[in-house]
Amino acid sequence: MIEKASIFIFASPSGGGKTSLVKALVEKLDNIEVSVSHTTRAKRLGEVDEKHYYFVDDEEFDNLVKANTFIEHANVFGCHYGTNRLQIERRLSLGIDVVLDIDWQGARQLKEHFDNVVSIFILPPSVDELKNRLQSRRQDDAEIITKRMEKAQHELRHYDEFDYLVVNDDFDKALSEIMSIIESDRLRNRFQSIRYQTLLSNLLMS
Repeated sequence: MIEKASIFIFASPSGGGKTSLVKALVEKLDNIEVSVSHTTRAKRLGEVDEKHYYFVDDEEFDNLVKANTFIEHANVFGCHYGTNRLQIERRLSLGIDVVLDIDWQGARQLKEHFDNVVSIFILPPSVDELKNRLQSRRQDDAEIITKRMEKAQHELRHYDEFDYLVVNDDFDKALSEIMSIIESDRLRNRFQSIRYQTLLSNLLMS
């Protein structure tokens, strides 16, 4: 498959702010969409099936795994998450950039299957701030927050596997930096030569 666009992977510890950054990003830029994952976790207040996630039970998820539907999947705190292969390939073939919110393990798997993957790790400004964000969300009890903080330390050790590091201290600044990364990637020769094929042909014939 000819990849006419890029996959942008966003990873960070839970509470790092990547979900809010991604939401703002796709609202500001054209021709970029978020990949909707499958999950077995329970639907949270305000979440919509097929918009935020494809909510499935364990049996259906296992069947999708056996059918080789997912290009990557993982178990996070007892819940399964998976990324649909065809969903990504369809968008790339149409020249639409794809955003994925996955961890470092998923990033490794994506890089094995696609050439044009740009990975961005979102760092919290401090450990204390990360814990404050987790507590202020009021989604998890104290035990789960402790587990998320422990998992955060493990995830942070993989920062050097990513192409870019962005510190989410000032939201607007972090968003601006991410947009710069994407705009820069879109100007790469491999994409511009496809977009401006007619122009290039005319220029070279003159």
